[in-house]
Amino acid sequence: MTDRTEELIRQFSPQLIHAPVSRNDLEGVIEKLVSLMFPVCDCRKPVSVREELQAAGEKLHVNIAALTGERRADEITESFFRQLLPLRERLYEDACCYLKADPAAKSLEEVILAYPGFHALCVHRVAHGMHLLGVPLIARIFSEYAHSKVGIDIHPAAGIGKNLFMDHGTGIVIGETAEIGDNVKIYQGVTLGALYVEKKLSDVKRHPTVEDNVVIYANATILGGKTVIGHDSVIGGGAWLTRSVAPSSLVTNSIDVKIRTVKDSSDSCDFGI
Repeated sequence: MTDRTEELIRQFSPQLIHAPVSRNDLEGVIEKLVSLMFPVCDCRKPVSVREELQAAGEKLHVNIAALTGERRADEITESFFRQLLPLRERLYEDACCYLKADPAAKSLEEVILAYPGFHALCVHRVAHGMHLLGVPLIARIFSEYAHSKVGIDIHPAAGIGKNLFMDHGTGIVIGETAEIGDNVKIYQGVTLGALYVEKKLSDVKRHPTVEDNVVIYANATILGGKTVIGHDSVIGGGAWLTRSVAPSSLVTNSIDVKIRTVKDSSDSCDFGI
């Protein structure tokens, strides 16, 4: 190593971030909570749900206490675990929705173990509960854990109704103030976003509302806090919306597609991808 390199290394003085919580611990907690809501039986390793849930609860409590103090952490942790059973029941119903909606799904076990959209929904429902209890930093760490795993970005503050079906899932973005009704289907690449981003809009509804029974196909972009997609509407793939549509609307993106056979063409068709 040269003297100059050693000097540059000595000059490097990173700004330390004094984080009150442990991201590694919290990522382990959310992974454990999701797996314990749907434990997989394995005769080689018996699952002690009570013991593992208690261990996850203790880690969660420690991190909440670092943000709020012991007394408030006791209240939040108790409230969180009180809602865990109804949350699990809600997710079982969500999983049944996936099984009914997707002809490729062969079993409930397949949905629970292998569907990225369902995994993201599991984490979101836990994170949303934590957000409502007043610990948004922990909620955001939970949601970003799911984002890193399956490529679906749902802000923990977003309101999501019953039976949200996210097919394929990759690239879906759902913003902080988005509201989604019941029995909505969203395909890959969909964005429910803001028209523009300014810090002064922090407390303003910036993201759209999607009412019940709406289908949004791949790569559609819907922007704006005043934008409402009326119930029972279908939004076609690639559509770009910045204004509301009435219930039972069909929104399509007009594309001029020309098809011809290779033998009719004199052009070179040697594509490389």
